[in-house]
Amino acid sequence: MKKKLATNLWLGSLLCGLILAAALIGAFWTPYDPLAPNFAHRLSAPSAAHWLGTDEFGRDTLSRILYGATTSVGISFLTVLIAMSVGTLLGLIAGYLRGWIDRILMCLTDALLAFPGILLALGLLAVVGANQYGIVVALGIAYMPSVLRLVRGTVLPLREREFVQASRLMGNSEAFILFRHILPNCFGPMMVLATSMFGWVLLAESSLSFLGLGVPPPGPTWGNMLAGSRPFMVQAAWLGIFPGLCISVTLLGVNLVGDALQDKLDPQSKGK
Repeated sequence: MKKKLATNLWLGSLLCGLILAAALIGAFWTPYDPLAPNFAHRLSAPSAAHWLGTDEFGRDTLSRILYGATTSVGISFLTVLIAMSVGTLLGLIAGYLRGWIDRILMCLTDALLAFPGILLALGLLAVVGANQYGIVVALGIAYMPSVLRLVRGTVLPLREREFVQASRLMGNSEAFILFRHILPNCFGPMMVLATSMFGWVLLAESSLSFLGLGVPPPGPTWGNMLAGSRPFMVQAAWLGIFPGLCISVTLLGVNLVGDALQDKLDPQSKGK
């Protein structure tokens, strides 16, 4: 079991590291301009000049994948950061203070969780607009209730523990108790959820971009590259294969890391 855990963590970390490296490289350098058309080389097959071929406008596919990695990974990271930050703060308040604040927050959380995340994001995009920042806001709101519920459920038993009662008797403020004693004990479940959520958000962003509701062209993301490849699947299959592989590899790496973290940090998984 320990050997399998180490293997999953090592392989997942390697795959995630490769994707992160691609995103960082794409932010500063690409072999060609990912936005500039070159009609003299449109739909060129993979070659020494263009390792992953070119699209219908002659743009280098490798350059667009690297540039799109920066966008897709950046959107996923910002979304997870917003969802975790807001959800953690509200979950701490709801679980520790209880009372009418808890009831109001949980009613709102249950209402949001009644909708699938992607469907809720579609509705929010209609309000905030279909662009890079709109996707971050929409997906952040859509996935925040899951964080709130997890943190609240973790805080509820912690608030009755002896070390919390002792800190309260020592005269420490409620804010000090929350951030010094309770929040650190929530990090384990939060890390597992954040890792899994990154994969969910990446897939949701790719789906929205595939539907034309993500980053508008000509800015590349893996999702809109997949959408743009549909008319050329026969004569230029590489246009859909390589972005799809990037999404698959990222999801595989994130899931392997998430499973390893859950086995390592979740006491119930340890017992099993």
